[in-house]
Amino acid sequence: MPEPAERTLRGAFTALVTPFAADGTVDERAFRAFVDWQIAGGIDGLVPCGTTGESPTLSSAEKDALIEWTVEGARTHASGRRVTVIAGTGTNDTAASIAATRRAAALGADAALVVTPYYNRPDQRMLEAHYRAIADEGGLPVVVYNVPSRTGTNVEAATLLRLAEHPRIVAVKEASANLEQIATILRNRPPGFSVLAGDDSWTLMVLAHGGDGVISVCSNEIPGPMAALCAAARAGDWDGARGLHERYLPLFKANFVTVNPVPVKAAVAAMGLIEDRVRLPLLPLAEPQRSQLMDVLQEAGLLAPVAGAAR
Repeated sequence: MPEPAERTLRGAFTALVTPFAADGTVDERAFRAFVDWQIAGGIDGLVPCGTTGESPTLSSAEKDALIEWTVEGARTHASGRRVTVIAGTGTNDTAASIAATRRAAALGADAALVVTPYYNRPDQRMLEAHYRAIADEGGLPVVVYNVPSRTGTNVEAATLLRLAEHPRIVAVKEASANLEQIATILRNRPPGFSVLAGDDSWTLMVLAHGGDGVISVCSNEIPGPMAALCAAARAGDWDGARGLHERYLPLFKANFVTVNPVPVKAAVAAMGLIEDRVRLPLLPLAEPQRSQLMDVLQEAGLLAPVAGAAR
């Protein structure tokens, strides 16, 4: 991975869904085909084993396999494009997170996405110790994943900025929906530290304030447009970036009509890329949300047959 000072974590990174077979196992064929389709579509990076990938119900062996398949797809794609792989390795157990990060490093991931510990809800001093330990011992550059709505704990700006001085803590996925906090981080971050939106609807705002991109749910459906939105902003084409944001805003919202990743898996299945299966305690999307989502997909032109579909 290039030196962090180059701030290479830029663009759109897909928080990959995990396809399941009829027997409930991870569908390797569908996943590999989906990774291939993502890269062909122009995505900048891939994030296996995040929330959208249903990481809470994946075994350690399944996570390692998904990371390995993603890395292999990223290295061997026929286009020759080099895409970044950020592996989800975070848990609410520091030692387990270090071990998972080490395994991801051995499998060839470029960086680790480390979620804020959930349920045990450490305070700011404890959060800092958690992330420093993973950065010191995990063997990969670390992306802090701040998502208070899921974890119950916010990484405050002052804490994040102290962590950003660590040479191996290279970015934050900011899903706090706190404009003041995000703006403070963007204003005061050190050189080389990337700020990525954690919500598709916030991508344009984060880019407009000087941010670097997004770890995206919607790019499961539209990898090319999400990468183009980020590229337009980076080039100063704000009309183009705003046009893409406005065109796909209904889809950004539709992906969260209920808990993620239930809607996006229904959408990607309707596009012919995977089967619509989730693991309990999640259930497939119900009516009337399913009909509403299909209307949005139809309006966005996403229900036509997709080249390279997995089935």
